[in-house]
Parts: sequence; C-alpha cells; structure tokens
Amino acid sequence: MAHEITAKILNRQVANWNVLFVKLHNYHWYVKGVNFFKLHEKFEELYNEAAGHIDELAERLLTINGEPVATMKEYLEIATIKEAAGERSADEMVKTLAQDFETLSEELNNDIGLLEDEVGDEATADMLIAVRQSVEKHTWMLRSFLGE
Repeated sequence: MAHEITAKILNRQVANWNVLFVKLHNYHWYVKGVNFFKLHEKFEELYNEAAGHIDELAERLLTINGEPVATMKEYLEIATIKEAAGERSADEMVKTLAQDFETLSEELNNDIGLLEDEVGDEATADMLIAVRQSVEKHTWMLRSFLGE
C-alpha cells in the first residue's frame, strides 16, 4: 500500500484537478465579451492540461499500490479548489482561476517538502515539481491578463 502521506497528497491533487477540470469547462462554455476568443481557447488549453495531470497523478498512485479517488462526490469532499460559483464576467473567471492556481502552488510547495523530507519519495516529488512549474507560469499569465 502507498505511504499514507503520499496517498493523501496524490488524492487531494487528483480531486483538485478534477474540480478544476469541470470549472474550466464551465468557464470555456460561459465566457463572454471582448476577450471571448482568447479566453475560450485558453480555458480549453488549461482543461486539456488538467486532464493530463489527473491521469498522471492517478497512475502514480496506482503504481505505488494506492487507490485514486474517482467520483465527483469524493473530489468535492477532499478538494481545496471550489466549484465554479456563478462567475459571469471574464475578469471574475480569470481572477478566480489565478486564486485557484495560487492555492495549488502553495499546496504543491508544501507537498513537495513533505515528500522529500519526511517520506523520501523523490519520484512523486519530482512529478509535483513539474506540475508546480506549469501552475506558476499559468498564475503569472492570468495575473498579467488582469493587469496585476
């Protein structure tokens, strides 16, 4: 069985990325305004990337004899990312995503430290470092879009 800390970290990541995947689809479908074309395309890029993270994280968990969460009920119970909450303006959507990516980045920093220092699971830590790099870039891009 996977180390308990590693399994908890990976399952929270799986849950967060699944909630984000659904949120990004919501935004992709409902974005309006002068930035429609840019954001419609960007949200699609992000949900496609999220799908890749979901699969990689779940497969890592299976590789170490863990059991990835795999239902919406489970995702919503353990995710720290919240579902879309009726954000209607493009700027609200982008701001919410930037906050979500900041949350993910903070959690990834903590998770990587735990995996390296307490668990000794460098393989999973390395995988999360790559995810963090992408999340940090998206945060910067989203904040730049907002003029922040």
